[in-house]
Amino acid sequence: MEIANKKDLITAIDRSAEELHQRVDMHRYLMTTILEQRVGDGTLKRLSLSSYSPVETKLREALGEAIEVLEQTRKAFKSKRLKALRKRLTHVLVDSL
Repeated sequence: MEIANKKDLITAIDRSAEELHQRVDMHRYLMTTILEQRVGDGTLKRLSLSSYSPVETKLREALGEAIEVLEQTRKAFKSKRLKALRKRLTHVLVDSL
């Protein structure tokens, strides 16, 4: 019994640490977005730190990463479609908060 409890505790700690890591990544992305003035005042009022399921967190993290890659490559690929996609994904991510 004691071993099962330790294993459950380790699993819970691992899950908690992973969620914290994902929240730190999302916070970093949001702060970068805000500081680079990509988010308007209206959006800032809606931002909140509600809890997300692990699946939602992973989706938000993947979406943030995709936006980051599109942002980093925007000068190399001057595509109006990629620009529109980047903006749309950013709005979807911000609206999901």
